[in-house]
Amino acid sequence: MVTGPGTSAADLLAAADRGSVRAIARLLSRVEAGGRRAAEVAGCLTGRPRRGVIVGLTGPPGVGKSTLTTAIIARLRAAERRVAVLAIDPSSPFSGGALLGDRVRMGEHSTDGGVYIRSMSSRGALGGLSAAAPAAADLLSAIGFDDVLVETVGVGQNEIAVMRLADSVVVVLAPGMGDGIQAAKAGILEIADVLVVNKSDHEGAAVTVRDLKSMVALGRTGTADPGAWRIPVLSTTASTGAGVDDLLTALAAHRDQLAAHGGAQRRRQQRAEVAVQAVLLQEIHQALTSAAGQSQLERAAASVAAGTTDHHQAARDVLHWLLAATG
Repeated sequence: MVTGPGTSAADLLAAADRGSVRAIARLLSRVEAGGRRAAEVAGCLTGRPRRGVIVGLTGPPGVGKSTLTTAIIARLRAAERRVAVLAIDPSSPFSGGALLGDRVRMGEHSTDGGVYIRSMSSRGALGGLSAAAPAAADLLSAIGFDDVLVETVGVGQNEIAVMRLADSVVVVLAPGMGDGIQAAKAGILEIADVLVVNKSDHEGAAVTVRDLKSMVALGRTGTADPGAWRIPVLSTTASTGAGVDDLLTALAAHRDQLAAHGGAQRRRQQRAEVAVQAVLLQEIHQALTSAAGQSQLERAAASVAAGTTDHHQAARDVLHWLLAATG
């Protein structure tokens, strides 16, 4: 039984294993907050099998990612799979909280005991992901969810972190949202394992699909590896469910390809690196925002302002202090 805020991570995990939504929420809150309690949760997860398939869905705002996610959930639930969703939302500039926290568009699944939906604030993190997203996805996989869908804020030249988190990345576009050249500029072809043109019942969808297929084919020019994954370009209309089965088939084929060529292990390694990096950056941030850290920064800045040192040397001096302080 979950008794209150002081409940241990082990007790919360036991309750989560029994299906307690409240326990899952508290575990995720501890992971998101970071620090000692997040470390306690991580320690309790050591050695647990991770059976969950992590799928990232990203793309520009307005292309229907949430509607497509809802359609995917419906298909997975029909196959009796437990599904978790991490919806990474833009942050409020005042509270730091998720602006779209109620996830109204996924409301039809809110009463389904086999679906868990959690909004997480990006809190200004680069890459379109919350800094806690890797640990949160790992937690959901470890407590028995078959599928973990991570829907990101958007996509851009700096927003590619999802490719280091997910087993498969679905990039969602829509006709009328910009041509294929703009997609290439945003780095989409480097991110995607599957490309989806949603709202395919709208004018211009066929042209968008054709352009993307041409760019994918151009990107394969000179690739002789027979085991290389060929990025499919699919059409969906999420509001009606059209094309969603084809998307799930493509994702299953991608998982098979990863398993056959060692890609699954590489993705797990990348995910672990992201999780370790997130904790390291959090520790550095905490050290720098402490009273002693602020003093070091002020002294370094004063030296640069006075012209007695440059900003590179000042940064190295602060780094040396950090290493000594945390060692």
